[in-house]
Amino acid sequence: MIANEQLRSTDILTREKILSDYRMACESRQVSLLGRRDVMGGRAKFGIFGDGKELAQLAAASAFRQGDFRSGYYRDQTFVAALGELRWTEFFAQLYAHTDIEAEPSTAGRSMNGHFATRWLDEQGLWRNQTELFNSVCDIAPTAGQIPRSLGLAYASKLFRNNDALHNLTNFSHNGDEVVFATIGDASTSQGMFWETMNAAGVLQVPLLMSVWDDGYGISVPVEYQTTKGSISKALAGFQRESQDEKGIEIFTVKGWDYVALLETYQQAARICREEHVPVLVHVQELTQPQGHSSSGSHERYKSKERLSWETEHDCNRTFRQWILKNGYASHDELEAIEVEARQTAKKARTDSWHAFEQSMKGDFDSAIVLLQQVARHNPKSAELMAIREELRKTVNPLRRDAVAAIRKAQRLLRNDTGASRSHLKAWLERTKEENADRYNSYLYSHSPESPMLVEPLPAHYTDDSIGVDGYILMQRYFESLFERDARVVALGEDVGLIGDVNQGFAGLQEKFGEVRITDTGIRETTIIGQGIGLAMRGLRPIVEIQYFDYIFYALATLTDDLATLLYRTKGGQKAPLIIRTRGHRLEGIWHSGSPLGAMLGSLRGIHVLVPRNMTQAAGFYNTLIKGDDPALLIECLNGYRLKEKVPDNLAEFCVPLGVPDVLRSGTDVTVVTYGSMCRIVLEAAGQLAEMGVSIEVIDVQTLLPFDVHHSIVDSIKKTNRVIFADEDVPGGASAYMMQQVVEGQNAYRYLDSVPRTISAKAHRPPYGSDGDYFSKPNVDDIIDVAYAIMSECEPDRFPPI
Repeated sequence: MIANEQLRSTDILTREKILSDYRMACESRQVSLLGRRDVMGGRAKFGIFGDGKELAQLAAASAFRQGDFRSGYYRDQTFVAALGELRWTEFFAQLYAHTDIEAEPSTAGRSMNGHFATRWLDEQGLWRNQTELFNSVCDIAPTAGQIPRSLGLAYASKLFRNNDALHNLTNFSHNGDEVVFATIGDASTSQGMFWETMNAAGVLQVPLLMSVWDDGYGISVPVEYQTTKGSISKALAGFQRESQDEKGIEIFTVKGWDYVALLETYQQAARICREEHVPVLVHVQELTQPQGHSSSGSHERYKSKERLSWETEHDCNRTFRQWILKNGYASHDELEAIEVEARQTAKKARTDSWHAFEQSMKGDFDSAIVLLQQVARHNPKSAELMAIREELRKTVNPLRRDAVAAIRKAQRLLRNDTGASRSHLKAWLERTKEENADRYNSYLYSHSPESPMLVEPLPAHYTDDSIGVDGYILMQRYFESLFERDARVVALGEDVGLIGDVNQGFAGLQEKFGEVRITDTGIRETTIIGQGIGLAMRGLRPIVEIQYFDYIFYALATLTDDLATLLYRTKGGQKAPLIIRTRGHRLEGIWHSGSPLGAMLGSLRGIHVLVPRNMTQAAGFYNTLIKGDDPALLIECLNGYRLKEKVPDNLAEFCVPLGVPDVLRSGTDVTVVTYGSMCRIVLEAAGQLAEMGVSIEVIDVQTLLPFDVHHSIVDSIKKTNRVIFADEDVPGGASAYMMQQVVEGQNAYRYLDSVPRTISAKAHRPPYGSDGDYFSKPNVDDIIDVAYAIMSECEPDRFPPI
């Protein structure tokens, strides 16, 4: 039966508590109403608010403790404010996109309103004590996008409780007592991310408290079009455990306007999660949306008059008021006084926030006005300059872009001016450019002392006694040493545990270190990544495996929307140093082609992308990443596991730097830039070309993000004056990216005597089999023919056409 059992009485129903909650509900409603007005009045671009969900969120907040986590929905303003983690001035500052962290600490104006975040990191980018915080993970707008990481946050509590070696990490957990409060709108439960997460939570038995705010619609689409049986709790009934000995989840249903039932439900749900580590679904029904879905449209277009009337009758704030009066907790006059004060509080917060926002713009605006007037004096184009100034002066609600655009316009107007005016304009732009880069473009990657870019390189060391082993054995030895020295490291993925991964890199390690550290998962890439993100957010160092590179597309939304943007969208307030391990290159078959790098480069800015050519380089990269605090995707070469490599004597210590290419072979005629398994192919081609009189310089870029941070590739091109970019991606993919980075970014075009060339795979995925690989992906013959053709064009007498 899906219903609430009779709950024990609670001692939280005091007059003080009730009236405090009513005050908070009224204030939250008022800021929602004022926020929508600000959008309609042009002060903000878009608004989405939590009106109609105040009571349920107050109840959830009452069960929330320090150290818990909210992984939520962009309507959770009442929840966060009730925890004391959101001031209403901050609410409006986010609506206005105020870029000052002091004014808008969640995202510094980078996210639209309703996206809240606790600053886990100090000014240096190092961890604060999470157990002392009411933790909110920064919300994301893609529907259900917040859910996969919720699983990992809850799974961390399980690891902290069950792994004695982690008990000293008291800044991150108190014996795994932390509950993760995930929130989602009912319509978004139709997303696969939600179902995958609920299934995994039931399997893993983690303290995940999933609240579904059900207001009956997904924008204009009613619930009967969204969910089987028109009810997510009924649809998930098969997940509910039938006894305490059975794995599964607990399910509660409660009305969103029933204050007492909401409080009791959340107290019991949190207790089950916290004490038993059993996931709980709380389906909060009969909620309303007094202002509709968002500021972009009216719900009167799709809701009937009967529905609108019902929503007015069942508005949770209205029913709460009636309940207070009926039970004698306050009089009409007392409640009216609270309501008046709530309106005044909201209006004052709005006024103060807007004034602060205007003041933050005033410096650039005023200085631009003054500068334009100064440069106009005694200038032949004074009239045009004053017209630009006047246009700027008349701007209503000016933004920084208005001042910058005006100065740039003046700069263009004075392009032929030889006086000091141009230098003054340029100096103003240079100053604001630097300031605005910090406001709008900073923190894509770590700025902390633990940035992997700051890790000291340490070469691999070999002696005459260094032995050669298959690549997979080298990886076994590496991971064994890693798990021995760092208790924070865990690994999880499909087939990672019992059999030691499909290529044996973890063979035998689960038996040695236990399932709590090296764990098999179901076939569920999205929540594998979500598990890893949540673990990394809580101070652990997970290595999660996507079995084959092509399967990363299952998890791409979570990677690009959540992980890649996290540090940026919080302006350095949150991080998740997750390592994603996969294998690719030279695979055979349409779904095992192994090289969709262009898609990653376009999607994963904010995550390092590493493409080591062998297992030794991979191990060196893992050492660097573990010392660092950025997320990374590392793609091992599938066909390298059976190739012999010498084991470095300092396997556990040597570090390969990020963004530093490696010259594998020196040459004077043509530079070939490549990575991964293509290195072996290009080296083989270079050997045959040498016999034909062509000297090839082979460069392994090693990492694509970052790419050649010291601009060393251009030095090779200065010598050879010719370049080929070779890889296995589709045309216009990673090879085109490398060309852009070198020819444009490093100005290598200046030194080229021949057209730069790319060698890539065909536009389609390769068919199965060795012939499919040969005719679809670059091979030794292709490299030879292209390089030789370049030389033939330059020196046809010496290199006659083939």
